[in-house]
Amino acid sequence: MSDSLRHECGVALVRLLKPLAWYEQRHGSPLHGFNQLFLLMEKQHNRGQDGAGIGCVKIAAENGEAFLFRDREVGGQGLTQIYARQLRDYSAKVRDGVIVPELGETVKRHFDYGGELLLGHLRYATSGSADAGACHPYARKSIWPTRNLLLAGNFNLTNTEALNRTLGKRGAHVIHSTDTQSILEEVGFWLDEEHDRLFQHHKAAGLAGQELQGAISRDLDLGNVLRHASREWDGGYAIVGAVGNGDAFVLRDPNGIRPCWWVRTEDTVAVASERVALMTILGAEQGEVREVEPGTAVIVKADGRVSVERILPAGRKAHCSFERIYFSRGNDPEIYLERKALGAALADRVVEAIGGDYGRAVFSYIPNTAEIAWYGLMEELRRRRRAEVRRDILAAHRAGTLDEALLDRLILGNWPRGDKVAHKDVKLRTFISQERSRVQMASHVYDISYGTVGEGDTLVCVDDSIVRGTTLRQSILRILARPNPARIVIASTAPQIRYPDCYGIDMSELGKFLAFQAAVALCEETGKRDLLREVYEACAAQASRPAAEMTNHVARIYGAFDEAQIARKAAQLVYPTRCDWKGELVLIFQSIPDLHRACPGSGGDWYFTGDYPTPGGQAVLNRAYMNFWEKRDGRAY
Repeated sequence: MSDSLRHECGVALVRLLKPLAWYEQRHGSPLHGFNQLFLLMEKQHNRGQDGAGIGCVKIAAENGEAFLFRDREVGGQGLTQIYARQLRDYSAKVRDGVIVPELGETVKRHFDYGGELLLGHLRYATSGSADAGACHPYARKSIWPTRNLLLAGNFNLTNTEALNRTLGKRGAHVIHSTDTQSILEEVGFWLDEEHDRLFQHHKAAGLAGQELQGAISRDLDLGNVLRHASREWDGGYAIVGAVGNGDAFVLRDPNGIRPCWWVRTEDTVAVASERVALMTILGAEQGEVREVEPGTAVIVKADGRVSVERILPAGRKAHCSFERIYFSRGNDPEIYLERKALGAALADRVVEAIGGDYGRAVFSYIPNTAEIAWYGLMEELRRRRRAEVRRDILAAHRAGTLDEALLDRLILGNWPRGDKVAHKDVKLRTFISQERSRVQMASHVYDISYGTVGEGDTLVCVDDSIVRGTTLRQSILRILARPNPARIVIASTAPQIRYPDCYGIDMSELGKFLAFQAAVALCEETGKRDLLREVYEACAAQASRPAAEMTNHVARIYGAFDEAQIARKAAQLVYPTRCDWKGELVLIFQSIPDLHRACPGSGGDWYFTGDYPTPGGQAVLNRAYMNFWEKRDGRAY
């Protein structure tokens, strides 16, 4: 993805099913759970560059001892700093004889993260402050273990304001307006209700003291808590939580928008946002790692019982396509094949753009995350070229004209050639505030491999997606134009991004999308500016309606033009200025049908089609267009 774009957070949970001494004997360390959590998070570091946080619950801690711990750190190195800090504390206690690693009980008693239940979060924020207080896990604390809650998630809700109004009607004093706070307090409210129900029930049966608390812990129904808490949530979410008594859960939204996986081994239950992290760190086979099904929760009781419960009715499956195109790690076996398929699906349009002249074309990719798709495109182009060569050889043989020179020409000529033409050279620092300097610096983020492209060649570059086009215009195209190719073709493995996202990706300002800018420009050039005003009036007329009753009026703007017209206009908008290049620029976008064929398990395509899986998405689109027309910046939810 050549544009800078924030994306998804990552979650991890580790529940040890054996005493700590078991892990010392079996795995060589009483910190096995702590280490597993770190590795699961490190393998998902692609999902969090803003900060990190970890939490721990010690199950059945003795009365008077702390049982719940949390540590958070802001910044790209937050995860490393947290673990270094905790390991220093552990090592100091081992050195002083406070902890004896062979004795698991000393680790549990004296090391904060020597517990059986650990969870972690990697933050990639779309909103909120940039301090450690904004990092997950969030916490609610009490002297009653079953009222304590740690919560972390990869989510965005579209109806936070309505949820906060509900909290206010109950008498809550809501200070923070984030969806994280709303989810924490809603789950916490129903956790309190469940605790109180069980307290009254068991007290009436004559239980008291630790016996009463033990009965509450045993009978605590997290499924009931989650069913009440989540019934009004609108959005995408994968949430992990830990209760102070040692109960744990992971909950996924009914449409499966946000990814979540889990695995159970002989001695561990683990959860992660990405399957491949669990496969690598726990040594699990692909078939052993299970998807948390949409609308369900995996619940692990403090006594080790594991269950999967239906929390909400399953909705239409709408797994985020961007996870497959870009966000998730490419070494997942399915994602790797799907990205190759996405590249291969571009072949028809690429061949048309180069006029079938492979001999004067160079195929590359930018940025590095598009490499797998490039492999898929090259395999498909070479497969096609081999078929052509075979056809021509057989035809020449039948005609009696096949000789060594013709054979060499057919086999060696006009062959698709791939090179790494551009590579990322430096990471641009964000402290440069002057626009002229910032643009100048951005133009050097990528560098060219000189000698790979000849003057007059066609340069084809595969990109993951084109969102705003800013980096293309200000940096990448200027660099790619240096060897003076006759034509530059940017081939996006994603379709045209036409609609805002409200389920996690930082794509909510409609007016900043290149495809939308192109459609607006076409309206103005073709005498259809009244259409823009009419769409605004239609959006304003339905703004007060319930989200479920809203219509996608923005689609009328795109419907006025075909995909090719918008692509041509988009190419004009990003054509590089302030350079001497005068060649042709072509933008190619993936088709929706080809996207679905390449990624058959991911039906979430609302940013391409406007087909939102929840009512709140339609409301966000409506506000986003009104913000555009009224020239208001900022998120639409």
